Amino acid sequence: MSDSKFIRGTLIVTLGTFFIKFLGMIYVFPFYQLVGTNGGTLYTYGYVPYTIFLSIATAGVPLAVSKFVSKYNALGDYETSRRMFRSGMKLMIVMGVLSFVTLYTTAPLFAKTMLSKAEGPNSVEEVATIIRLVSFALLVVPAASLIRGFFQGHQSMGPTTISQIIEQIIRIAVLLGGSYVVIKVLDGTVAMAIGVSTFAAFISALGALAVLIWYWVKRKHHLDTLLVNQTVQPANVSTPQLFKELFAYALPYVVVGLTIPLYQQIDTLTFNKAMAAAGQSKIAESALGIFTMWTHKLIMIPVSLATAFSLTLVPAITKSFTEQNQTVLHRQIGQTFQLNIFLTLPAVVGISVLSYPLYAAFYGADKLGGEILMWYAPVALFFALFSITGAILQGINQQRQAIIGLGIGIVLKLIGNLVLIRYFGAIGGVLATGIGFLASVWYTNMQIRKHANFSFTLVYKRTFQVAILTLVMAVAAKGTLSVLALVWDVESRWLAIATVGLTAIVGAAVYMTLAIQTGVMKRIFGEEFLAKFKAKFGRKLKIGTKGA
Repeated sequence: MSDSKFIRGTLIVTLGTFFIKFLGMIYVFPFYQLVGTNGGTLYTYGYVPYTIFLSIATAGVPLAVSKFVSKYNALGDYETSRRMFRSGMKLMIVMGVLSFVTLYTTAPLFAKTMLSKAEGPNSVEEVATIIRLVSFALLVVPAASLIRGFFQGHQSMGPTTISQIIEQIIRIAVLLGGSYVVIKVLDGTVAMAIGVSTFAAFISALGALAVLIWYWVKRKHHLDTLLVNQTVQPANVSTPQLFKELFAYALPYVVVGLTIPLYQQIDTLTFNKAMAAAGQSKIAESALGIFTMWTHKLIMIPVSLATAFSLTLVPAITKSFTEQNQTVLHRQIGQTFQLNIFLTLPAVVGISVLSYPLYAAFYGADKLGGEILMWYAPVALFFALFSITGAILQGINQQRQAIIGLGIGIVLKLIGNLVLIRYFGAIGGVLATGIGFLASVWYTNMQIRKHANFSFTLVYKRTFQVAILTLVMAVAAKGTLSVLALVWDVESRWLAIATVGLTAIVGAAVYMTLAIQTGVMKRIFGEEFLAKFKAKFGRKLKIGTKGA
């Protein structure tokens, strides 16, 4: 795979994933107006256990199938890839049913544990109902995810991207429409509206599955042609042996996929108690909702870039690793880190600079919300980097190291929550998350250096260059924000939206101009990709030509 094709494929999925996350961001504004801060907390109570059970239900199989299929396709053995797909689909259906039944029946236990003795507006019965309604999605999502993994293994990212976009559109339509009808038309409670909102996950999953089945029918002829024209002898392995290899790949996926849900589960189990110990029990649930739901939605936008990288990264690196092409492998790893830093670092810094007006634009002015967002945004960079390092380790068959890295982070997160929240309140939870992810990233980077014989020298150099550009961007954005604050109230809802828009335009213009004129963009993306980009979008873009 050429550098240009690798970057182009990655950016296509990145744009698709970014659009999905963008949809997931804009719906939050009207949703917040309907259900409020405590409604967001209730939504989080339901979604965190669901996400954990979903990771267990899929057991990392869809992404492991992506790696498995990529490996055997590289060897020309399409029959073994298809065997794994058939067996994996049966497994996903069974696991989906079992996980649904388990979560549905244990919902009251989860509700009692999360609420504890916190002084809040949500009852155990309401939380249990929310968990049960969202659990229905477990019947569909695992099977849909497996089909996505199969297509990704064939280096085909379109079905994944399109199905996820359709899924997101349906979910948002049902979530907002249902919540509006319950609250505004039927005069129902916020708990009833959240119930409809969580059940939207099941309806949207059905829509995504329908799209994926359509893609399967459309492409089955091509996939069958690969089988007919296969020239190598299929691998002589039994189904149990295939599953043994698959689960060797899958375990790290399920563990790494559980990273953010596990961190959030630690928050739901310890946050309220720690806040009570700090004498802030009355605002505990409200602060938890701001932390785990409302600000989290905003900071996950740049993290979606890393998620997209992971989708394309594992099959590509697995192929290079299987073919023992060290030159291509090192180049792919280096480009992935550089692209991630180039796109994510300015995004998280920009969110942090604009934290107060940004929170006001989406949810209304709130000092605590703006403060949490300001501290939480930079942590998103570590989210993104851990997604990348975990994917790289999986691609080079060092899955165990990703698990160890996660374990280190989880332990530090738990200790950090118990200690830091008592002293710093809600910000302590943010700091604990940052410390945990930073430790995980440090450990996994060291393992990549060791097992892939990869030098981070160039990555560090590019990171420094991007950091300088980001610093200049931040100064420009902060200056613009200060000027606007003299003209109008930057935390008034509509003026906050205008403030965020104008400041973001200035910041992005400064950053991209500097990236182009200094040659940083050219050195990261490569001449071949930028030449094609320039030819397609016109020659007005002047790409910098300075050296490395």
